[in-house]
Amino acid sequence: MKKYTTEADARIIIDDLLRQSGWNPADKSQVLTEFSVQEDPANIVSDEFANYSDRAASNRGKSGRADYLLLDQKGRPLAVIEAKRSAFHPYSAKQQTLPYAKKIGAPFIFLTNGELIYFWDYTEDDARIVNSIYSRRDLERLVHMRKNKIALASIKIPEYYIRQGEQRQVRPYQQEAMKALDHALELGKRRFLIELPTGTGKTDLISLYLQRLIEAGRAERVLFLVDREQLAKQAVETLQDIIQHHSSYWLQPGTNRQEKEITVCLLQTMISRYNEFTSGYFDVVIADECHRSIYGAWQTALTHFDAVHIGLTATPAIYIERNTFRFYHCQDQQPDYVYRIQDAFKNKYLVPYKFATGITTIIAEGAEVEDEHYDPAEFERKWTNEQSNRIMMEEFDKLACQNYQELAPGQKGAPGKAIVFAITKHHAARLTQYLNELHPEHKGSYAVVITSDVSNADDLIRKLKYETFPMVAVSVGMLDTGFNCREVLHLVMCRRVRSPILYQQMRGRGTRTAPHINKQKFVIYDFFENHKYFNDSDTDVFTDTSGGYASGRPATRKGPRQELIDLGLEDEWLYHVSYVEVGPEGESIDKRDYVTNWEETIKKSLKDDPLIKKIRQFSLSKDEAEKEKFRLTPEEEEKLAQRLNSPKFFFNEDNLRRAYRQPGGNLIDFIKHALGLAHVKSQDEITNDNFQAWLVTKSFTPQQVNYLNLLKNRGAVKGKVIMDDLFTPPLSILNAAMIGVELFGDRGLKALIEEMNESVFKQEKEVA
Repeated sequence: MKKYTTEADARIIIDDLLRQSGWNPADKSQVLTEFSVQEDPANIVSDEFANYSDRAASNRGKSGRADYLLLDQKGRPLAVIEAKRSAFHPYSAKQQTLPYAKKIGAPFIFLTNGELIYFWDYTEDDARIVNSIYSRRDLERLVHMRKNKIALASIKIPEYYIRQGEQRQVRPYQQEAMKALDHALELGKRRFLIELPTGTGKTDLISLYLQRLIEAGRAERVLFLVDREQLAKQAVETLQDIIQHHSSYWLQPGTNRQEKEITVCLLQTMISRYNEFTSGYFDVVIADECHRSIYGAWQTALTHFDAVHIGLTATPAIYIERNTFRFYHCQDQQPDYVYRIQDAFKNKYLVPYKFATGITTIIAEGAEVEDEHYDPAEFERKWTNEQSNRIMMEEFDKLACQNYQELAPGQKGAPGKAIVFAITKHHAARLTQYLNELHPEHKGSYAVVITSDVSNADDLIRKLKYETFPMVAVSVGMLDTGFNCREVLHLVMCRRVRSPILYQQMRGRGTRTAPHINKQKFVIYDFFENHKYFNDSDTDVFTDTSGGYASGRPATRKGPRQELIDLGLEDEWLYHVSYVEVGPEGESIDKRDYVTNWEETIKKSLKDDPLIKKIRQFSLSKDEAEKEKFRLTPEEEEKLAQRLNSPKFFFNEDNLRRAYRQPGGNLIDFIKHALGLAHVKSQDEITNDNFQAWLVTKSFTPQQVNYLNLLKNRGAVKGKVIMDDLFTPPLSILNAAMIGVELFGDRGLKALIEEMNESVFKQEKEVA
């Protein structure tokens, strides 16, 4: 990174930072430079800002100049910017700058050397690292909210709310969670972690609490991050239902950002779009299933925003990595609020389950974890065949048709809704075929495959939820998390699961109540005895404290460390599998061939495809007004996605992410890349982004930050940092080991190095 040896050099990049945040450094109605503090502040300070002005005689007599003074639309002071050369840590300029800001009457301070930016709301909190300077609108909004803020205790927590036209009671644990958030907020805490089991109304709860924050003047702009399209749709639906008086929308990859109060966005989309927003754009950021968001490239989309952060998770604390607790400023394994799944069953907020007995066991012992995680197709070939697949479907179908009325007396047709979890797309196709053969009277509509390669997946999901047929959905990855169908009576595990998080997510697909069919219980048909591995039973529910791994079968994992595997995602395919499984039959195509076919197809389509032409014109346009003429509408993007996900190629985001090994890519990004229009970040840029995102979550001293920069630079070269690096050149020349121990202690230094390897450096280097 370029070093700025003088303050004048630093101002060059600060001017650029201002432009990126919507300021015009040349417009004196927006930005003043070298503003003399000796000037009479009464000439520029209105009564609205009087509480920020220190009129003490000691300050009156002080001279000095503010490097930058940012003004609101009426010409009143908003923020002072203190510029320092790169060798000077900006945090150290706090006491120098504070008298300037007070005398001028500016409520906020930015401290920067062109590399690090600190934002200081000095009447509320200490200075903290941010990713960008705030826009004028951001700062004006903060002033407005401060003026109108009221105590949360003065707003009554509602007892009832309207959802889907029905009056629902705010449950006791939802009230307790809101009270816990209130208490923490009033104490000055800015990050919170809430653990609620799947099906207990996390989205309803957060919608009610956002209403509370808006009423209290604590929020005007909210970001709701999710990692599945189904979750995004559910979030928008819930928000627009419960707090319909506050505007909300879903920000999709190719669409324009809207200036509405609540933005719902996929984490994968925000990874490529967060730079369109300043760090102060949102007042509150909600992260659903937040334990997935704190690692590597994912964290940049979260930590970019200097906001109140609320993390929601259904994952028991014992399985959440330390980074998540650190980000949300919690003690390890101690979320700000927890509601136990046992209590939810006891109080009948969730439906209990039982395991089907007497079914054929396909596998109990003998398979290595790598067989599944690093090559699912090989696992399928080794452990299933036509006979075993038919046996599983026949036994499930027979038992389900026999017991469905016992599970839900109000269910009219046999056997009720079911989800089958398959190993691969090929496996899912076989299982679906066998189920439909068992019910020829339904002419292929009894069971359906739902995967990313099915062009009408959304329509099939809608039918599964709201129509009689299909009765059964067979899926890989799409329905194990983030899917809500409360009528589900049967879960069929036709794959092995060794991630405790994924196991509980899959189990959670059946726990939602369904009073309209009098749902009493649901059944899990576990042909791979996953529940025995976790010591799970209907009388001893496997969670963070009860049940557990089966005796003598510890949850160990061989091979390279890959945190996202334990988080229950399918991201191991991104790094460890050389092929992409495409189409309804699950054909395996080498990732390099898939990428080559994709790029050749897009380049050829540029000649006659008007939508791909628009994407190219949008990327090449320099004028913002002109760019907007070429931005795809949501309808156009959907049309293009359906066309590309044709039976010939099955080009879709899920397959492209795996082929490119890019967990955050979206369709528009991949098209730009194929056309040579997208900037592909270098390894150093990715490492710097990850480091900055990680740094924002910490409270290091300037000396510690400088030291960690040394480790970051070393890790960028090698892909990771080990303790031995401190004792070999070039770090040994700088006495890195001794200095590190002095700054962090022996144990602290080792823990930090481990955390940097997990959070900062791209893990592909370890497994490439």
